[in-house]
Amino acid sequence: MLLFLSQEPEARPGPPPPPPPVAAAAAAAGPGPAAGMSVCGEAVGAGSLPSELVVHIFSFLAGPDRLRASAACSHWRECLFYPALWPRLRLSLRVSPAERPRLEFLMRKCGWFVRELRVQFAADNYPSASPSPGAAVTGAAAAAGAGGGGGGGEGPVVAAASAAAAGGGGEAPPPLCPRWLDLLRTYLELVLCVLSSVRNNRNLQKLSLFGDISILQQHGSISNTYLGKVDPDGKKIKQIQQLFEEILGNSRQLKWLSCGFMLQIVTPTSLASLSNPIANTMEHLSLLDNHIPGNTTLITAVELERFVNLRSLALDFCDFTAEMARVLADSNHVPLHRLSLLVHSVSIMHKSLDSMPEDENWKALTRNSTNLRVYIMAFDVKSDDMLRILKPSIPLERIHFDSYITCVSGAVVDLISRQYDKFLTHFILMNDVIDMSGFPDLSDNRNEDPLVLLAWRCTRLSLLAVHGYTVWAHNLIAIARLRGSDLKVLEVTEESIDFDQGELADQDVDPVHNLIEQVSLGLGRPWHAVMDIELLSVFTEPTRHFYREMQSFSEGI
Repeated sequence: MLLFLSQEPEARPGPPPPPPPVAAAAAAAGPGPAAGMSVCGEAVGAGSLPSELVVHIFSFLAGPDRLRASAACSHWRECLFYPALWPRLRLSLRVSPAERPRLEFLMRKCGWFVRELRVQFAADNYPSASPSPGAAVTGAAAAAGAGGGGGGGEGPVVAAASAAAAGGGGEAPPPLCPRWLDLLRTYLELVLCVLSSVRNNRNLQKLSLFGDISILQQHGSISNTYLGKVDPDGKKIKQIQQLFEEILGNSRQLKWLSCGFMLQIVTPTSLASLSNPIANTMEHLSLLDNHIPGNTTLITAVELERFVNLRSLALDFCDFTAEMARVLADSNHVPLHRLSLLVHSVSIMHKSLDSMPEDENWKALTRNSTNLRVYIMAFDVKSDDMLRILKPSIPLERIHFDSYITCVSGAVVDLISRQYDKFLTHFILMNDVIDMSGFPDLSDNRNEDPLVLLAWRCTRLSLLAVHGYTVWAHNLIAIARLRGSDLKVLEVTEESIDFDQGELADQDVDPVHNLIEQVSLGLGRPWHAVMDIELLSVFTEPTRHFYREMQSFSEGI
């Protein structure tokens, strides 16, 4: 760590002092304008260094150290926002009025030149909870005085909303409280701030926007009625949509476009703003938004024909049709490497599965894209629908089940282990039931547990996470022994683990201690059950987890 906090002291009689920190840092940075600078004679302060040299020194520092070094003087502070130092900007913003001045400062400094911009808008998901102060802003945002903050989890409000949307006969979701309306209003203002700052940035190569605020919107509880209360006549929404289209229209280098769960920011006409040369060179496209009503889709097969160099795609499963699969399988299209699909019960309700790709479509697609891997996340999807969706020829590498109402059946898990044994690496099974007295048991036959068969058949399995389903202790030990050290992640919540009566009756052996010992031996490393579910975002924030994993999944080409 380099500290540049004071000028060099005046020379005194006696032996020459050691080189000052600035001279040492400049020498370590290599030859440059200050290589021949003398430290004798008149004192030279840190503020007199050429801007090019300060920027060069900053380039060797990590973000936090760079921010601390910029406090040395105003000149160094000005050098902090040199474009070469901030090619990438990744922000996690708490939706709070306190964020706006900090965000405006940061985007005013960086918005016109940043090449990669990722913004995540996070919001508390409990309408009755008190707002949490501060924000988590990474990178250069700390220079604007940002504070810290954490993320929230989904709760009973979401479950109630999902039940109503699924037509399960539950009570209607509670109305949004005044704090939620204020949050929506603030959210729109922050989105406008971000989009207006990059509208004329022609160097933008990657744009990624994620709106965690729409977790409730996914379940149908944020409607146009609520939007009308915070945005009369829809002026701000229209302005946001126009800014987004303007960014696409002005782009000259855009290769990566990702927009997930942002409240009505993308419309079915948004992609038409992209010029043909940009669409032809786009490498990643992610459009996820369950707010689109009826059978309307954000992209059609005809529109997809322009994206001939697309290597990674993320869509709502109901929007990914057989015709789209045929477009991607065409020899004029470069091989597709990553396909992420979100299967949501609300989408299935409003859109038909009749247009989804059949097995022959998947076969044709994989013939053109031999390295294609698929990531599926299913929200509250019925097992019968999953059995229809999971075609044998899908090269499924990752699957994530998350539910509040429905439960995954053992037949679905068994089908996955049989059909995707050569591809499957990640399997996540989450059921956030309200009644904690009893979890569903996947195994109709104790001797053929679906999770054990999954671990036995899927030899590439590296991640297994389970919450809300009964996992018998002896089956957990079997899974650890079958996969051994190749199973890099094994996360099972404590309340999901159950013991046979015989194990509990043995007075000579502590069943919990024995389980921990045997699983640890099987994995070849220390292991413990998950004691606090709030510590794992895969369980508490499934939407955010899916979006983050989808990003890394697509970047891992």
